[in-house]
Amino acid sequence: MSTYTISIPTPPLFSFNECLWFLDRNYDECLHTINGNEVRKALLINGHPLLISAKETEGHLAIDILKGPNNDVTVSLLKEYVADWFDLNNQLDPFYDMLQEHSVLAYMTKDYKGLRLMGIEDMFEAICWCIIGQQINLTFAYKLKRRLVERYGTTIYFEDQRYHLFPHYNVLATALFDELKEMQYSTQKANYIISTAKAFANGEISKERIKSLPGLEEKQKALTNLKGIGIWTANYVLMKTLKEYTCIPHGDIGLLNALANHQIITDRKDIAAINRFFEDFKGWESYLTFYLWRSLAPQTITQ
Repeated sequence: MSTYTISIPTPPLFSFNECLWFLDRNYDECLHTINGNEVRKALLINGHPLLISAKETEGHLAIDILKGPNNDVTVSLLKEYVADWFDLNNQLDPFYDMLQEHSVLAYMTKDYKGLRLMGIEDMFEAICWCIIGQQINLTFAYKLKRRLVERYGTTIYFEDQRYHLFPHYNVLATALFDELKEMQYSTQKANYIISTAKAFANGEISKERIKSLPGLEEKQKALTNLKGIGIWTANYVLMKTLKEYTCIPHGDIGLLNALANHQIITDRKDIAAINRFFEDFKGWESYLTFYLWRSLAPQTITQ
């Protein structure tokens, strides 16, 4: 079967291998598949389901449209999607200069060179993922996500394989509470997911509305007004969906572990010390958090 290929240039500080490592961390991921140096993902572009593959060529990402339309509008939107997914439009040199000046963290510019803040384009999906992961380990969180996706999401079939899209909020707005409970969702999580879906469905919240707000605090407040969304979730969603680079997800266990591992803090409740540390990375707080999360799995990637 013929495919339509798009070539997207990559910036100098970019490692497809590091990005693939993040996407493939031995969890039961159901929203993309990785085979060797290729990732396949189902998307919804301009209202149409699309299956793509991404792999690296010399200085470019080769994006193959495996199934779905390849008209000019779709191709243009797909380029935007991929650039956002891999954060291709961001120049990391200032961040790397800051890391180099830090005696403890300078190693990151070599060991994690080219790692990008991988995005989640769908704000509803990002919020649901945070709700799913609350107070449970990642292994179980991925299992719960798979159950939700396989029951309520859209499926694309290609070469005898199934590829899933995250359920639309209109679908989950009508989901039955007992159905989620049957899938081992707690009472709180089932309520939060359904109420969040209803908030999106009735227009109370949308990615466009949050994006239009003037500052970070206003965006955080609009998100935390939703039932079940705290400041950690708000920061995570803003980092991953709107690429707000100044978010510090205070209270995140992984972040606290990484800071303690690097002997940057001794008291995990010392918010003032954490804020002082992040002062040296103004404008890059989200990236620093992402790299600190990366440090929790210290193996490096062969470039």
